[in-house]
Amino acid sequence: MALTLAAIATSAWAQSMPARNSLPYKDCIRTDQINEWHVVDPQTAIVRTGPYQRYLVKLTASCDKLGIGNPGLMFVPSQSDKATAPFRICGGVGEKVRSRYQPGCAIQSVSLIDEATFDGYRNHAKYHSVTTQQPSKNP
Repeated sequence: MALTLAAIATSAWAQSMPARNSLPYKDCIRTDQINEWHVVDPQTAIVRTGPYQRYLVKLTASCDKLGIGNPGLMFVPSQSDKATAPFRICGGVGEKVRSRYQPGCAIQSVSLIDEATFDGYRNHAKYHSVTTQQPSKNP
């Protein structure tokens, strides 16, 4: 009986968690090639690597201090990624983002987005990378 209740509770908990989607290895964010980032809100960031790869990064929790300080956005790979793909973030379990004043926040998902979507998020971003030379907007 106790085992059945535990199985039901575990199943209900798993169904309430948002689905995790990881990108294929070839499409992952190359952290050593990031040339632009923007923090849109406490649970959303966008990143550009090179001229064509644009990403939407969703976080599992609210990270209110993300983007504040220098560096404003850093990606932290999972322990397994450090061994196999140290400069890639795919949206897998254990990957995080952080900033100088924000402890690590778990990444929920990473997805590729088109230029129009990227520009739409960028126009509403709260904090911007230094390399983009765009001033931060006050909320």
